[in-house]
Amino acid sequence: MKQRFETFTVLINKISRNIRKIKNQEMAAYGLRSTHVSCLYFLYCAHSLTATELCERCEEDKATVSRALEFLEERGFTARAPKAARRYKSPVYLTEKGLEAGKRIHNKVGLVLDEVGVGLSDAERDLFYKYLGIISDNLEHITEELS
Repeated sequence: MKQRFETFTVLINKISRNIRKIKNQEMAAYGLRSTHVSCLYFLYCAHSLTATELCERCEEDKATVSRALEFLEERGFTARAPKAARRYKSPVYLTEKGLEAGKRIHNKVGLVLDEVGVGLSDAERDLFYKYLGIISDNLEHITEELS
């Protein structure tokens, strides 16, 4: 049991750390940090999202997304549609600068996913994501019970 715990936690931490490193390396050219990558990626894929929708897709809290959007807007990567009733419900879209960064992120994600999947068949990859989803859901259920 102890070895299973150590293997699981060490591998998850190692994967997380390496993902963060890849994000930071890609974003250094833009003066951005890994926390901005998800926002740019999801906005690039969807063309426009509200802050609420970004929270759901990024699995981040409202404050984190708000800070990231403010940072991205101040640096010219994003803009908001003309003033909506509530800022948090206002659609956010990428500017030309944001589209360039979003395209770069999108392309890099594709390359990284191809590379990390080497040695796995499509069926194995599908099972991996299925099992990873189950583990994530189970951990979420456990944390909700602890709250």
